[in-house]
Amino acid sequence: MGTIRLTTAQALVKFLNQQYVHIDGEEIPFVEGIFNIFGHGNVLGIGEALEQDSGHLKVYQGKNEQGMAHAAIAYSKQMLRKKIYAITTSSGPGSANLVTSAATALANNIPILLLPADTYATRQPDPVLQQFEQEYSIAVTTNDALKPVSRYWDRITRPEQLMSSLIRAFEVMTDPAKAGPVTICISQDVEGEAFDYDEKFFEKRVHYIDRKLPTKRELKGAVELIKASKRPLVVVGGGAKYSEAREALVEFSKKYNIPLVETQAGKSAIESSFKNNLGGLGITGTLAANKAARQADLIIGVGTRFTDFATSSKTLFDFESTKFLNINVSRMQAYKLDAFAVVADARTTFEQLIPMLEGYMSEFGDKITKLKEEWLAERDRLSKVTFTREKFDPEIKNHFSQEVLNEYADVLNTELAQTTALIAINDTIDPDSIIICAAGSLPGDLQRLWHSNVPNTYHLEYGYSCMGYEVSGTLGLKLADPAKEVYSIVGDGSFLMLHSEFITAIQYNKKINVLLFDNSGYGCINNLQMDYGNGSYFCEFRTDDNQILNIDYAKVAEGYGAKAYRANTVEELKAALEDAKKQDRSTLIEMKVLPKTMTDGYEGSWWNLGVPEVSNQEGVQKAYEFKQQKLRNAMQY
Repeated sequence: MGTIRLTTAQALVKFLNQQYVHIDGEEIPFVEGIFNIFGHGNVLGIGEALEQDSGHLKVYQGKNEQGMAHAAIAYSKQMLRKKIYAITTSSGPGSANLVTSAATALANNIPILLLPADTYATRQPDPVLQQFEQEYSIAVTTNDALKPVSRYWDRITRPEQLMSSLIRAFEVMTDPAKAGPVTICISQDVEGEAFDYDEKFFEKRVHYIDRKLPTKRELKGAVELIKASKRPLVVVGGGAKYSEAREALVEFSKKYNIPLVETQAGKSAIESSFKNNLGGLGITGTLAANKAARQADLIIGVGTRFTDFATSSKTLFDFESTKFLNINVSRMQAYKLDAFAVVADARTTFEQLIPMLEGYMSEFGDKITKLKEEWLAERDRLSKVTFTREKFDPEIKNHFSQEVLNEYADVLNTELAQTTALIAINDTIDPDSIIICAAGSLPGDLQRLWHSNVPNTYHLEYGYSCMGYEVSGTLGLKLADPAKEVYSIVGDGSFLMLHSEFITAIQYNKKINVLLFDNSGYGCINNLQMDYGNGSYFCEFRTDDNQILNIDYAKVAEGYGAKAYRANTVEELKAALEDAKKQDRSTLIEMKVLPKTMTDGYEGSWWNLGVPEVSNQEGVQKAYEFKQQKLRNAMQY
């Protein structure tokens, strides 16, 4: 048995180059590359190893640890979890910056490999720069903060530990049921220590991702439930997208006249133009989808976690008469809502179910078409929302006085409504373009209004709804699909929170497009506080003397080296979008939009929040009473 003497960091890089996945007969390298911000703890270890021989790994220099990890998450998600990027950081603050991104990956079941440097295994020079000290244990480091937000976590204090740790890490990342962030912390002195590694450890290793088949018992139970139902409804979650179940779901829906509704993660698994696709479900759902959910007597969840936004805090369905059938590779998720569980791959399950249901037909009849037509008429109305200084569109729920709206219109020099702008964008960019979003009011508007007519072109991070994901994530989209135009749809609040990898995209000539909606505030949360009886309190961007902030984001983008546009009318916006398509560098289109011009909730869109039980504000008291009424009809487990 031969050996090869390498440092721990060199062994790591060599191993990453030899990991492959095998899916549906296709074999591809699993690790595409590695993002880095070098500092003490990793520059002399992993940095030296990559400089010496990076193999096929693509190496990118990030600008913020959280930002480059967001780019890696978006890449893996867009690649349907078939490929990943690794992340290497220094110890201390560099490692701590990974916590938010690790939680984002965990909430979305996205595999990424985090490689934060750690303190000295020998402890001889402790405390080193950026090392804190805990009185109860000298073994605790910054990286312990990553334990609860990692699917698998390990600390390497000897070179030979790397072997078993990496094999375990890749087992986790390539398991559809457990996929998530893996954190391997390598002590900074150990990164440079050498060991005689077994040569077999560096041979090509193939991780087989086989489709889990449903059992006969599961298929029999599913068929019985569907045949006994009159109005079944399919909830398309992110798992349907990762399973690539589009064709099977479309055939199932067509053949048995069963409507489809989408979660944020599931949207664009099936194109919006499909006749039985009623759009988003739940709090940010369409009127059509929520009405269908009310009428359904069987909910078929496909690869969904049934979050509170999808279920309207467990108030959307009629739990007295509705049954649940869940198809999911995760046993834990399949058990949700006391459902009949089919723990199996979505595509394979539907391929087997379709012939077993011969002779069945739902009783929805032409109701699916009527519901869709009703919603499309509402969408058309929202594309034409208007503002005047005398009277704002009465159909839009608005907590601001006409005087305050006029103030925003004057300061921001705009009369543009958010819904109008979004639909104009949808109508102008190429259909195969990919959009990304994560937080604020924009995800709700997108789930309701955006038409994705090419599969896998709608990329929402709503499992964690992490502000700051949008722009950095767009770089990940471009790395995943270099030939397509990619667009970050982002509010000013999220842009200010984090947009570090915009600079990385410009640096490496990876063209991305940032569509920045500026309403000078945290508009979504401002709506929320005022919806529940509070005033407008610290959610608008105002100075000490109560003046609205008017930031020139286009100038910021120009300073970075991007092509920038200012568009405060639909005509200006469409012209900017068309010109941006012609550019070979990254672009930013700044849109000043009026606050309170996003969509409001439709039927079935209630959200359970921590409303104060005691308050001297009448609006808060009413909100609390309404909450108690809704909870009486909610499922409690």
